[in-house]
Amino acid sequence: MTKHPTGTREEWLRARIELLEREKQLTRQSDELARQRRALPWVAIEEQYAFETNDGTKTLSQLFDGRSQLLIYHFMLGPNTPDGCPGCTFFADGFDGAVTHLEHHDVTFLAASRASLETLNTYKRRMGWKFPWVSSGGSDFNRDFSAFNERDRANGTGFNFGTPKRAALNVIKNEELMALSAFVLEGSAVYHTYTCYDRGTDGLNLVFQLLDRSPKGRDHGASKGWPRKHDEY
Repeated sequence: MTKHPTGTREEWLRARIELLEREKQLTRQSDELARQRRALPWVAIEEQYAFETNDGTKTLSQLFDGRSQLLIYHFMLGPNTPDGCPGCTFFADGFDGAVTHLEHHDVTFLAASRASLETLNTYKRRMGWKFPWVSSGGSDFNRDFSAFNERDRANGTGFNFGTPKRAALNVIKNEELMALSAFVLEGSAVYHTYTCYDRGTDGLNLVFQLLDRSPKGRDHGASKGWPRKHDEY
């Protein structure tokens, strides 16, 4: 017998309708948060970042590829990293299906890492991914979008806006981070509009969203060594 509460279909329906109202409240709150994200002040980008791409060296504005919006996923794979971050790899498995739809909604999506372009392409072939992936190793791009003022950059406490948990890890000094940054292009000017880290990126992961609706949820202790890279199961 299960230890979980059981009931009749009628009891389930009453409980489900009560939960539905809370789900609707969360949806409305999520819509309002999305509006507030869009209302954040834009910050002009003055640094001339250079990225190595499969089509040659490009500036940040050139990465927009003719669109007005750009989303960059900061993938943890650096020049001294032996392999792609398992967590970033887990997230990246869901990117390919989104790219085409984003491109037809005036949004370019790509990943950026500090490892060499050759390393990125090798790992990309191994994983079977198609989304664009560029090397930011020749610039301070990764550092600049992990901390937002010079003090944070100097002492390594700026990641995730200086929250204690992440500050203690001194992530900045290693210059590898998992994050999503958003930019907009108006004329020739590029503006930074948004960045999120850690649980702020949860919504990018379809597997997590599906697990949240499964009977036992994410239950991280249920499967030893989960998640793994999809070719390591």
